[in-house]
Amino acid sequence: MCLAQISKGGSAKLITEGLKVSVIANAKQPRSLSDRVTSGDRVVGHVKRPRWRKVDDIWHCGLNGRVLSLRQDSTHLYYQSVFPNNAVELPTPPASGPGSAHDPSREDDDTEALVHHYLNLGPDLTELYEQWSTVDANFKKKAPRFAGVRILRQDAWEALVGFICSSNNNIIRISQMMEKLCAHYGPLLGYVGTMPYYDMPSPSVLTDPKVESHLRQLGFGYRAKYLHQTANLISQKGDQGWLDSLRNPEKPVMGEKVSPAGEMQPGGREGYRIAHEALLTLQGVGPKVADCVCLMGLGWGEAVPVDTHVWQIAQRDYKFGKGKHSSLTKATYDAIGDRFRSLWGKEAGWAHSVLFTADLRVFAERISSQVEVAQVKEEEMIIKRETSFDSKVINKKRVKEEPRDDCLQAFGSTSAREVTVKRKRRK
Repeated sequence: MCLAQISKGGSAKLITEGLKVSVIANAKQPRSLSDRVTSGDRVVGHVKRPRWRKVDDIWHCGLNGRVLSLRQDSTHLYYQSVFPNNAVELPTPPASGPGSAHDPSREDDDTEALVHHYLNLGPDLTELYEQWSTVDANFKKKAPRFAGVRILRQDAWEALVGFICSSNNNIIRISQMMEKLCAHYGPLLGYVGTMPYYDMPSPSVLTDPKVESHLRQLGFGYRAKYLHQTANLISQKGDQGWLDSLRNPEKPVMGEKVSPAGEMQPGGREGYRIAHEALLTLQGVGPKVADCVCLMGLGWGEAVPVDTHVWQIAQRDYKFGKGKHSSLTKATYDAIGDRFRSLWGKEAGWAHSVLFTADLRVFAERISSQVEVAQVKEEEMIIKRETSFDSKVINKKRVKEEPRDDCLQAFGSTSAREVTVKRKRRK
């Protein structure tokens, strides 16, 4: 396979091939809880990032005005970005418009900052896991099952669209919907081989009266109405600027100054509560979707999305399910969030996601234990092979940019308590 960049004439140029890749960095992974590097495939399989494509073990996505490609080995995370010279807009109808973010030139390449920001590499997972384990025996017991979980710092608009599409849906169909939305309404950014990659369309692009019927034709069903109406509401409120105004000021848009977010309360900080209520005014957004967007798109770490699976965890491990909390009502939903916030603090949504993910793995292991013996032996061999690769004690990690014209190479490592980003210079 190959990575490709857009030349001045718009054609794709081969720049490297034969790469082995994982998509999620595990820098600053908890060392006291696990000495292995968690496979990026497992993390990406859980987080809701449906626009990422895996091609021959390399992950690619049209993101922030570029095609971003990522790979990871046992010590390094590598990245490569491809910028379009001129973003190709699609004919109308359907509508087309600018991408969801600016498109910097090569001289103003901010991909290093984007990798750090998007993968949320700043927080120290060792400290967070130890903090959560100290106050919660259940977390201490379950967390080692899935070390290395990070909450991505997604674009708020993309997170909102993705979670509206997730209503009564599965990850395969969500991915198909997101790809169709970008392919029909977003600008073309570039190619990987012959596969085109598009950026997210802005809300204003989806306000055309023909959009709803066209999305229904594309298989969005009742979500077409929600997306069209939500795009109109957001455009009337100030487009993506309105969404970003709801963001946690401690986790601002990339490049903006960090500022305090206020004191933590049982129901979360005031800014979180304001953002949650504001999102509920949008079509197709209920309490859970609002919390998902607050957590993954607006940076409010105390947001705790509660669905039936989280409700089951609360019943089994945290003694919910009796008296006034015997069913998942609005009061119970809020009580579960408040309980987890009282335990884990302003990153309660992150800790909740670790338990949610660990619990899904337990379920998968129970399912796999029921297959025939021959199949079990084969699976164990594969798992051992992965464990052998992952079980090296990794104390150091870097984030590097892939050379644009050379094959990727492995480099040395740095302290695990720091993430060093380096760009390999051309010789």
